[in-house]
Amino acid sequence: MSARLLPGGPVAESILSEVSDRVRVLRDKGVTPALATILVGDDDASAGYIRIKQRQAADLGFVSPHAHLPADTTQAELERVIAEFSADSAVHGLLVQHPVPGHLDYDVALNAMDPDKDVDGMHPVNMGRLALGLPGPLPCTPAGIEALLAFHEIPVSGREVVILGRGATLGRPLAMLLAQKRPTANAAVTVVHTGVKDWPRYTQRAEILIAAAGVPGIIQPEHVRPGSTVIGGGVRYEGRRLLPDVDESCAEVAGAITPRVGGVGPTTVAMLFRNAVSAAERATS
Repeated sequence: MSARLLPGGPVAESILSEVSDRVRVLRDKGVTPALATILVGDDDASAGYIRIKQRQAADLGFVSPHAHLPADTTQAELERVIAEFSADSAVHGLLVQHPVPGHLDYDVALNAMDPDKDVDGMHPVNMGRLALGLPGPLPCTPAGIEALLAFHEIPVSGREVVILGRGATLGRPLAMLLAQKRPTANAAVTVVHTGVKDWPRYTQRAEILIAAAGVPGIIQPEHVRPGSTVIGGGVRYEGRRLLPDVDESCAEVAGAITPRVGGVGPTTVAMLFRNAVSAAERATS
């Protein structure tokens, strides 16, 4: 048995096509959407991610003001730059590239941001909106996973979803998102984590299993219910090598599975731009 692959590329293309149409409407009204980025330090990988996002922004019709701060930037200086972008009415979305150097507190810096400009959807105000089911920017990876399941016509409503991982960026917000009453959600969601000794007991019964632990290869074939859908959300990097939570051999058991590369990643980036165009629409409506 070989599982059906669920690539994220076609999902991202669909989302970005919609974003492009919305940007065109804004520009026809005389509004140029702006996504600002902040990079602290000279980490090659982080700089590369910023360049990718800036290129994508240009392709979609955004402008991308950018602040590149030295590695020894103080917390106060970082927060000052965030506050300046937040106060600038010409900037609609704002992204601080994570991670920041170790002497800086990313979560504290995030609080300096206007939550309506938070394209990552990780500001405490936006997490609160998600918990209450209120409109606002959604965390990009969870929203991308919901979109991926919907695009590939994987039924979610009424099904048992198990998420292995309780992190603030993926496991917890994804559980809230998939439990909401919506045709592409409305699931029975269980969140389990590696602190639970018998966690495989939960994953083995999941109709949809989402790995979000950030532990390379933690999900093996014996942890997967035959014929189920498996989504690899958690990854770590060893240099430039991607190490996913889901071992590739799980494709022999699962009915559908995301590929090792090109699964959730493209949908995460696409959701960032959906948040950005939504921010521009809100600011100029």
